[in-house]
Amino acid sequence: MKKIYENATEALADLLHDNMLIAAGGFGLCGIPELLLQAIKDHGAKDLTFASNNAGVDDFGIGILLQTKQVKKMISSYVGENAEFMRQYLSGELELEFTPQGTLAERMRAAGCGIPGFYTKTGVGTLIAEGKQHKDFNGETFIMEEGLFADLSIIKAWKADATGNLIFRKAARNFNPPAAMCGKICVAEVEEIVPTGSFDPDHIHLPGIYVNRIIQGDHEKRIEQRTTRPAA
Repeated sequence: MKKIYENATEALADLLHDNMLIAAGGFGLCGIPELLLQAIKDHGAKDLTFASNNAGVDDFGIGILLQTKQVKKMISSYVGENAEFMRQYLSGELELEFTPQGTLAERMRAAGCGIPGFYTKTGVGTLIAEGKQHKDFNGETFIMEEGLFADLSIIKAWKADATGNLIFRKAARNFNPPAAMCGKICVAEVEEIVPTGSFDPDHIHLPGIYVNRIIQGDHEKRIEQRTTRPAA
């Protein structure tokens, strides 16, 4: 089965449609599938729901789809660095399902393992728990969270071989592996494609069984910086 595609547009051409649930890798500005997100923007699919740790920033990551109003809902943990996200949410233009970071990762991983739901203590007694099933185990209360089954997964890795085995570089591993697992089909963008057999099996972070399509491209290396006080 062909896995390597020429570019993001070709890899997504027959997959995108309105009202999709898309799981996207990335954490802050690290490990974001920027080429695939740009292709989604260019395609014009709308009323999309994204499950992603955060929404990038105003001009990068999912932020570019917020600018074009293609996203109707975010399932996220942290959205504090995106002014357009904040504006749309506060004005009622964008739906938001806040999900604790570990819970979001486990919802993705669980779906990839065929697990429809699980219990967690995270969120008990908060707004997160409203409307969810509660159950006591050994005298402690837990809430049930559902596996997150996405229509499509888009992720970013460092290297791939032709069968889709992936290696992530340092912090870019973040949400990418669980996001890859939970989609009906997974498209990965990578910096380098190497011949099959090049990887030491012990060094593979995500087996190719989870990856359906691969593209290679150049990526912007952004660095997230925060200044708390003027330099002395």
